[in-house]
Amino acid sequence: MTSREAAGTAGVRARAAPSGLVLALACAAQFMVVLDVSVVNVALPAIQSALGFGDADLPWVAGAYTLAFAGFLLVGGRLADLRGAGRAVTAGLALFSVASLVGGLATGPGLLVAARAGQGLGAAVLAPATLTVLTARFPEGPHRTRALAIWTAVSLAGGAAGNLVGGALTELLSWRSILLVNVPIGAVAIAAARRLPTGERRAGRLDLPGAASATAGLALLAYGLMQAAPRGWDDPVTAGALAASAVLLAVFALVETRSAAVPLLPPRLLRLRAVAAGNAVMLLTGACFQVPMWYFLTLYMQDVLHFSALETGLGFLPHTLLTMAVGLRVTPRLMRVMDDRTLIIAGALTAAAGFLWQSTATAASGYAGGVLGPAVLVSAGGGLLNTPLTTTVTSGVAASDAGAASGLMNTAKQAGGALGLAALTAATAGHALAGACGRAFLIMAVALVAAAALALALPARRDAA
Repeated sequence: MTSREAAGTAGVRARAAPSGLVLALACAAQFMVVLDVSVVNVALPAIQSALGFGDADLPWVAGAYTLAFAGFLLVGGRLADLRGAGRAVTAGLALFSVASLVGGLATGPGLLVAARAGQGLGAAVLAPATLTVLTARFPEGPHRTRALAIWTAVSLAGGAAGNLVGGALTELLSWRSILLVNVPIGAVAIAAARRLPTGERRAGRLDLPGAASATAGLALLAYGLMQAAPRGWDDPVTAGALAASAVLLAVFALVETRSAAVPLLPPRLLRLRAVAAGNAVMLLTGACFQVPMWYFLTLYMQDVLHFSALETGLGFLPHTLLTMAVGLRVTPRLMRVMDDRTLIIAGALTAAAGFLWQSTATAASGYAGGVLGPAVLVSAGGGLLNTPLTTTVTSGVAASDAGAASGLMNTAKQAGGALGLAALTAATAGHALAGACGRAFLIMAVALVAAAALALALPARRDAA
């Protein structure tokens, strides 16, 4: 059999894969990836006490994961294009599981941060591959919309559920269990993933210079932002990190446009208005709905309302349930009668109102006024905008660029989370805890209003009913 015939056979197998199996595995893998973005938040005080983290270094337990995740997502997306999405899913699961084992057995801060970065690297391979598998199996139209609605709702719920799972495991067992639990789950997922078609191999090598410059540039940008609070903006370390970041990101742009044979970020993708504007909106929403929201809400519930780890985890339950209800039941129906741009703008403004309410919370607000009330608006807005935004940034993309588009979308979301946390930490430095949380949520509200304004540049699109 020729290589062309083998590729054709692989494509047939990919199309023939049972829809239910593809959707279930993609959602399960994505749930694991997003769960571990937030699962450590509630356990941070216990981790700090057990391993001796300093206050300035503690955010790296969360930041190392999101930074490696964001930095390598373009590589992961292109890996799915060149080596096949099925293979990428299996490889990502294996790396994620091994790193979880190392982190769960860590005896010092350095090893735990390195393991979290390893988890992020595995997640960077896994996340775009799951989306590529879905877009390959479900053609554009109502079936893809439904699949993406489920995948997106699971992603959002995974982030909120991470706080509940982390709180329960930390209080009932230990903080180590939040990492070690991934090992048996990963083993089961790897066995199931072997049923996926491996996908078609394509000619070309990974763009390693682009990968190195993009990852290092994002890492130094986040590091510089995080150092601005304790050191100041004019400190040589802060200024040097930010300057080096600008140089490396410029190098990445030159590599992608001038020298890469198979670029991680094909310039033709950015010529699509839906992709370029949609990922800019994704970056801003990621800076609110990802790590920053969970991080500052955890601080508010534990240190202002004095909740235990388990109570804090349970406090996030409304976010999970409301996001899934809106994302699964309401949004797909609205997408049949309203264009995606309108839903994205409405969702961003609704969530902005929720964050504005959240910014006024004090110790006297209690759970009902300080968490539950804002959660209704924030979760409704998030559930409303994420599926149409995901649909928009993956529509009209050639099959050969599906992994790159998925990687870019996930990069925008996760880079938004990592850079948003770093920027908000710097912006709230020196404030009392309740005031710092309020300031952070106010900035998130402003960012979402900006996202709504930017969404006006998106093309209007209505899903086929």
